[in-house]
Amino acid sequence: MTEPVDSLAALRAFVAAADARSFKAAGQGLGVSSSAIGKSVAKLERQLSTTLFHRTTRTISLTEAGSLFLLRARRILQELEAAQADLAEVSGSPRGRLRVGLPLSGSLLTEALAGFMAAYPLVELDLDYSDRLVDVIDEGFDVVIRSGDTGDSRLLRKTLPRFDWHLVAAPAYARTHGLPATPQELPGHVCLRQKLSSGLVLPWLFHSAPGLEVPVSLSSSVIDPLLGLARAGAGIASLPDFLVRDALAEGALLPVLASEMEQGGVLTMLWPASRYRVPNVRVFVDWIAAQLQPRTQGSGGASPRGR
Repeated sequence: MTEPVDSLAALRAFVAAADARSFKAAGQGLGVSSSAIGKSVAKLERQLSTTLFHRTTRTISLTEAGSLFLLRARRILQELEAAQADLAEVSGSPRGRLRVGLPLSGSLLTEALAGFMAAYPLVELDLDYSDRLVDVIDEGFDVVIRSGDTGDSRLLRKTLPRFDWHLVAAPAYARTHGLPATPQELPGHVCLRQKLSSGLVLPWLFHSAPGLEVPVSLSSSVIDPLLGLARAGAGIASLPDFLVRDALAEGALLPVLASEMEQGGVLTMLWPASRYRVPNVRVFVDWIAAQLQPRTQGSGGASPRGR
């Protein structure tokens, strides 16, 4: 007969180990040793009279029983966090853990995330970067941001403002290499490109040169290195408008073929319908949406906290 589980810490250790597929990584995430995680999981297995993980010298993987228990364990911890959030709503201060799923290109939200952390210091952000299609509810996400929609009727959604991509280069690059006057001149330039986790390099689309093959001098699955390299004068990069607007205004970056680019993008925020009443989910959704609103000249980013 199984014993009652008597420790929320053991549940947290189990869920963290299942997510990380490693006792060591789970311990690093929770600020404890890998042996502490292993002991908590072993105690949990004794209480449940079942094996939750297959173990080898290098890896761990969930057993069938472990996979079933993981779904329930997540829900238990989510309910606890929701109860804490309800109390936080009474006190007026969003707080607690917020698990957010972001695409690999989600580093373009870095500035908005930094602003959120400064505005809501009691909310603990747990960020997961991946291009895979996640099950928002079963995998325990509070909010997921993706370039597509899952079609899951259990989820609420907010389409973020459309953004445009701009080709940019630093003044130092322009002095050394010049800037192309037409898209057809790009093969003679250093082009910094973005790729998906599948390895597919995202195309650059132009009004006057559809289907133009642009060289790949460097490719990156995340945005931040492309911005840093462009600012350092390493080449020409295609970046979203809200990521480069300040650098363009300051002259740290120059527009390239501004009238030629015809690329835009849109991101969608998804979250469980039952979670929007939770203060930290609500303020996060509102904050990200406000930060990505197009700015009028001379205005700063919106701050939903001040409304």
